Amino acid sequence: MCIFDSMKIFKNIFWVLWRIWFYIMLGLPILIMSPLLTLSILKEKWYPQFFVLARIWAKCVLIGTGFYYKIEKEQELEQKASYMLVANHTSMTDIMLMLAVAKNPFVFVGKKELSKIPLFGFFYKRTCILVDRSSSRSRMEVFNRAQKRLNQGLSICIFPEGGVPADESIMLDDFKDGAFRLAIEHQIPIVPITFADNKERMSYTFLSGSPGIMRAKIHPFVYTTGKNIENKKDIKDLKDQTRDIILKQLETYQK
Repeated sequence: MCIFDSMKIFKNIFWVLWRIWFYIMLGLPILIMSPLLTLSILKEKWYPQFFVLARIWAKCVLIGTGFYYKIEKEQELEQKASYMLVANHTSMTDIMLMLAVAKNPFVFVGKKELSKIPLFGFFYKRTCILVDRSSSRSRMEVFNRAQKRLNQGLSICIFPEGGVPADESIMLDDFKDGAFRLAIEHQIPIVPITFADNKERMSYTFLSGSPGIMRAKIHPFVYTTGKNIENKKDIKDLKDQTRDIILKQLETYQK
């Protein structure tokens, strides 16, 4: 057996063990904190307390798996203000990095399939706004639940690509309208965030990835003042402007 074959076998063993460890790290902090997490979801008004625990969980997962994150901020989020947080979506770690990046309590809008993950899914489906993308009724319920959360003074986080592109060569997929419609409806700023390294660090390809840096950049906000939800051009302009900001930053990171 040549040295290159031996190295490939060693790398594959490392990747398998490292991925297993990642899933252990997903569940272990939840298990340890489960009494506090369970208590914090008993009432909707206690969500900010749950959010603090969720941030601790996210940082435990990232650091415990060998990731260290670096956050660049071009504009600061104000305390007690509501925002629409949007970012590119390429990895399972996007959820954890978003929690590490944003201190303002926010609620994820995410696909219902994640609720099937043992332990994680129990809290996910009780705190996030789940969407069945194949159901128009589900999408309308998402809109109503997000409105309720915004009225409570929380922020919303949506990955506007609508999922991770199956083709990993796609740098940034087209954006859906939902996040921008909600932002206009509530006249809240859109916060574009670029995740530079998550695909390289932990993509959905099993035998791939590695510990290392995860860079995130919070861009200047895109404001919705004066925009009208009935005007399709307003929605498209906001969507295109936000996507262009994130795409240009991704292209900059690759240079």
